[in-house]
Amino acid sequence: MLLPKKTKYRKAMTGRIQGVAQRGNQLSFGSYGLQAQTGERVTSRQIEAARRAMTRYVKRGGKIWIRIFPDVPVTRKGEEMPMGSGKGAPEFFVARVRPGTVMFEMAGVDEKTAREAMRLGGHKLPVKTKFLTRSTPGETET
Repeated sequence: MLLPKKTKYRKAMTGRIQGVAQRGNQLSFGSYGLQAQTGERVTSRQIEAARRAMTRYVKRGGKIWIRIFPDVPVTRKGEEMPMGSGKGAPEFFVARVRPGTVMFEMAGVDEKTAREAMRLGGHKLPVKTKFLTRSTPGETET
C-alpha cells in the first residue's frame, strides 16, 4: 500500500474537493489513461486494488504508472469513545482527486487490452472514470 514516509502535520483538516484539475489532467507517460470524472477521496487500498486488477488483466505485460499518491491522513476515533476528548488518531491515507485528474496510465499493450484493464481498475475506485488515448494533435480524446 502507498503511504508517505513522513508528513509535515500528523492530522489534516477535512476540506472539500472543489473545481477541476488544473494539472495532472493530460497523459504524460503512457499511451492510454484513466481519468476521473468526479471529485472524491481515493484511499491507498483502492489505488492498490485497481493497480492489481489492471496488472493481472495485462498478465504483467506493458507498464502501468500511478499518477496519484495518498498523502492526506484521515483520522478515526475509537469504537465506543464518548463525544469530546479531541480528534482521533490517523487511520489511513487518501488522495484528493479532482475531476479531470489522470489517475493511471498504461503503455506497451494494445488499445483493446488497455481499455478492458482500465475498466476493471475503474470498478475498484469510488469515482466515475473515462478512458483516454494519446491522440494526434487536433483530435479529441475518446
